Amino acid sequence: MSKELTTLGKVADRVDSMSKNCLDRMVPVKDISFDGLKVVKIDNQPYELKPVAQRSMCNRLGTPYQYLRKCPPEIQALNMNHWIEKEKKEELFLRFDGESVRGIFTEKYKPVDNFEVIERLDSLGYGPDTKVQCHLDGEFMSLSIPDGAKTFSVNGDRITPGITISNSEVGLASLSISAFFLRLVCTNGMISKTEVSASYRHVSTRILEEFPGVLERVSMELGAKKSQFLMSLETPVDHPVATIESFNRQFLLGKDEQKAVEWGWGLEAGETMFHIVNAYTRASRFEGLTAEASHRLQTVGGNILGMLK
Repeated sequence: MSKELTTLGKVADRVDSMSKNCLDRMVPVKDISFDGLKVVKIDNQPYELKPVAQRSMCNRLGTPYQYLRKCPPEIQALNMNHWIEKEKKEELFLRFDGESVRGIFTEKYKPVDNFEVIERLDSLGYGPDTKVQCHLDGEFMSLSIPDGAKTFSVNGDRITPGITISNSEVGLASLSISAFFLRLVCTNGMISKTEVSASYRHVSTRILEEFPGVLERVSMELGAKKSQFLMSLETPVDHPVATIESFNRQFLLGKDEQKAVEWGWGLEAGETMFHIVNAYTRASRFEGLTAEASHRLQTVGGNILGMLK
């Protein structure tokens, strides 16, 4: 989905379209077998096993994913079929998208789907015309809502604070609420943890009930971040490229994310921490990134800003 500003209504339409063929089932373990890492059979009916589901199943079976993916399909199947017979659970909770399995969980998992998040926001007054920034694919959603009434300036740059809600329907991350800052000149977005940032594992739907309070508490802390933006402008960086390489290692960024940061730095180069932070937030808009990777780069930018005291 576009990384420019859009509307909540358009995001809802996209979420609805993506979920058209999705369904959930409790599946008896005895009915599960494998033709390899990419194909699972359920009662002898073959289904594509999506990458996230592949990793989840490998974790479940105790078979190293990185090892299995290097093996030929027959060796993959031999390993996985052996260990699925040792599974202690009688049933597993599977999430399907048509002829694909997109997620694998135990019965304790309580799904919170993206449409439920959007419906809850609508009930709180965030209607279809609400301006948002959204990173969305089949594995992850990051939905940011700027609050134009709280816009402030830092060295001529207009920055609008707000909140970000992130969610994964397939187990990549918890449902979370954090502070968000939008740099209006280029729509770079930054996600920043606050003292009341909330994260809930998908073992209950409690966060949907607590949305109003969490949103209000996060919003109350947004103003405190303004001083950190000002501080970043006053913090010189003698060796910015080496500093970026150090941050890339510290935050364990992959090759695609590092390439995105290099691109972002080419557009945001400067001699202060403000420029470093914006290299990461700009990197989130690099073409070809997953929604989760874009979200992570925005969060790294926020974490770097948060280091300034």
